[in-house]
Amino acid sequence: MVLEGFNRSWLGSNWSQHVLFGLTVLLSVGAAWGIPGFATTWNGQTLLIHGLPLVLLAVGLTLVLISGGIDLSITSVMALASVLGAKIMVDAGGGVPAVMLGLAAMIGVGVLVGAINGISVAVFRMPSFIATLTLMMLVSGAAILFTRSQKIAGLPDTFITTGQQLWLTGSLVLVLAFLVHLGLKKSIYGRWLYLVGLNRRAAEISGVPVKPVIVGVYIASGILAACGGVLLTASLETGDPVMGQNILLDVVGAAVLGGASLQGGKGSVWGAVCGVGFLVILGNCLVLMNVHYYYVTIVKGGVILAAAVLDTQRSTRA
Repeated sequence: MVLEGFNRSWLGSNWSQHVLFGLTVLLSVGAAWGIPGFATTWNGQTLLIHGLPLVLLAVGLTLVLISGGIDLSITSVMALASVLGAKIMVDAGGGVPAVMLGLAAMIGVGVLVGAINGISVAVFRMPSFIATLTLMMLVSGAAILFTRSQKIAGLPDTFITTGQQLWLTGSLVLVLAFLVHLGLKKSIYGRWLYLVGLNRRAAEISGVPVKPVIVGVYIASGILAACGGVLLTASLETGDPVMGQNILLDVVGAAVLGGASLQGGKGSVWGAVCGVGFLVILGNCLVLMNVHYYYVTIVKGGVILAAAVLDTQRSTRA
């Protein structure tokens, strides 16, 4: 029965992402034809700068959603990783060793916060919404306290120059997303993850190591969020204590639009990528049309709400 549910959810997820990919292509073609400035090199670079960090966060969140949980702390991980890494790089005097030390600290933030989230959910059985929401508040406050609400400038040129090479950052995101995809589709861990999301109790009875699986997926989400913080820090050229404060809705929306279920057991890397692509291009089109920011948020919220309602209806029918 669990395997039958796995097959149905996989097919449903594929259907969602194929439709979303088609809509994204149609939106892009229509925008290139009807919106001045969309089909330009500068705008293409803008889409990549905004979209690449979102891909990492959406992929990480998709993993958590597949497990049947949610991670609301990802944007606060970005912020704390950004300011801590920036502070270390600046204080260490710049240069390659300082950059490497700063990057290690940033990834370490993702591992630590992810581990705390995973242990809270898997071992102490806390609802993932509450566990990650409270940690989001704690980590965000720590980032602001650490910097006294001030941005950290003067980052090493090596870090900024390297991080602003779109071909390099794009390749990094592609490799990470592909590795996660392989882990989901080709490894026993990926199969365990889907089974845990479909029915945690049945997975436990079947011998799946549920607690390590859940802890591992939150750590993966934290690492990917920290990597997104690395990209945004290099792009902005500063360590920002409120980094990513306004993108959590986009991340959740991209994952849900891409076929990840809020009920667990469904989702894919390609779906998350398609979800990010659709939302980033939609937002970009509205901005180029001089639509006010608040209306852009309303439109995005409406699209995400529709996707969540469809997901709920699919889960109810299943």
